[in-house]
Amino acid sequence: MRSERGQSSVEIVALLPLLALVALTVLQLLAAGAASELADHAAEAGAVALLQQRDPAQAVRDALPGWSRDRVTVTVRDRRVRVRVRPPALTDALAEKLASTAEADAGRKPG
Repeated sequence: MRSERGQSSVEIVALLPLLALVALTVLQLLAAGAASELADHAAEAGAVALLQQRDPAQAVRDALPGWSRDRVTVTVRDRRVRVRVRPPALTDALAEKLASTAEADAGRKPG
């Protein structure tokens, strides 16, 4: 009979790359989910700024945490604010694919 000493150590070492990949995937999905929530919140802040006759782009940036301020694109058309946030990712291409976009409408112009 062959000795099975060390077999579990070999199996663990063989599974480490798979476990690392699963962990990175989970973290990447969490970052994408956070970017989606941040985009929604920031778009609403931009729409509120329009209602208050303030700069919507600045309101969007103020509503975001520091890491995402450099990863945001703000577009204002009429009374609509569109916010696109790219999550932190292993590559820029992956960040682009996982980017979240949200829109908020400030409604009709008073008057």
